[in-house]
Amino acid sequence: MPMQHSFRLLARFFAAAALLCGLLAAPSFLVAQKPYHIVDRWKLGGDGWWDCLTVDPTGHRLYIAHGARVDVVDTQTGKLAGSIGNLQGTHAVALDDAGRFGYISDGRANAVVVFDRATLATVATIPAGTNPDEIIFEPATQTVWAFNGRSSDATVIDAATRKVVATIPLPGKPEFAAVDGKGGVFDNIEDKNKLVRLDAKALKVTAEWPLTGCDSPSGLAFDIAGGRLFSTCDGKKMAVTDAKTGKQLATVAIGEGPDGAEWDAAQKLVFSPNGGSGTLSVIDAGSPGYPALEELETQRGARTMAYDSAADRIYLITAEFGPRPAATADNPRPRPAIVPGSFVVLVVGR
Repeated sequence: MPMQHSFRLLARFFAAAALLCGLLAAPSFLVAQKPYHIVDRWKLGGDGWWDCLTVDPTGHRLYIAHGARVDVVDTQTGKLAGSIGNLQGTHAVALDDAGRFGYISDGRANAVVVFDRATLATVATIPAGTNPDEIIFEPATQTVWAFNGRSSDATVIDAATRKVVATIPLPGKPEFAAVDGKGGVFDNIEDKNKLVRLDAKALKVTAEWPLTGCDSPSGLAFDIAGGRLFSTCDGKKMAVTDAKTGKQLATVAIGEGPDGAEWDAAQKLVFSPNGGSGTLSVIDAGSPGYPALEELETQRGARTMAYDSAADRIYLITAEFGPRPAATADNPRPRPAIVPGSFVVLVVGR
């Protein structure tokens, strides 16, 4: 074999080996492939506005705060499995860690409604603060936390007795919250551009951290293993905060009009659903600089989400809209009318 030909073969071998090593070292998917897409649309119908949604990966159910009720969807079929009604104005749903009960923040009723997850029957109604919005279950203390938007405090409920054990003042209007599973509770303060840390055992605020360059923080995702909090903000930004020190680690570009965030621990991805731009921002939080992997076109109004870690599916909710009414002095930011029967769940996967 000629020497020159041998060198060419060796060069090709080393080039192929380098490419293989690069592929093995790369993320599980390549940026250019844009791996996420809408895989299904579950048309649920029904009228009225919506807020947050919560998924139970083990029970294969999706709970959707939908006006004066909570819709319950079977995630294996995409069909409505039932509803929890006789409510006034729902915002969110929290689930206990035993698989038995769920908790609804009924904002207009200033109450937390407890329901049986097997039968969807209401079993208790517990007074909260004014307009409870976000609601979470804290496993270390077995407590339920309702964050009250208008009274700027948190109602803490003992899950066993269903009694209020504390009302904790907050430095402003609370938005989405997250827990670390060890008694640490974190919450965005929307009107003060802050993030607060609370102690579920001591029942008090233990830190207030400014979110510089983050206006009206809403969604909050938590990388518990990495100790990072991701707050979605107005102005197409996401703030990344160290959960131990409160130091701001980065500011990341996202889409417009987010009102939620979720974390994928397996792939080290953080998601921002952007209702204003009708997109889903997919951010690689496992790489330096937090590069954007994708800005997936979804649908206008899809601003909240839930991530199903078992199925590796993202659920977003929205509807079709009519024209926006003219602004008035009494209603300077009117909402557009919803097209009747157009309420839908967007299922996003790879």
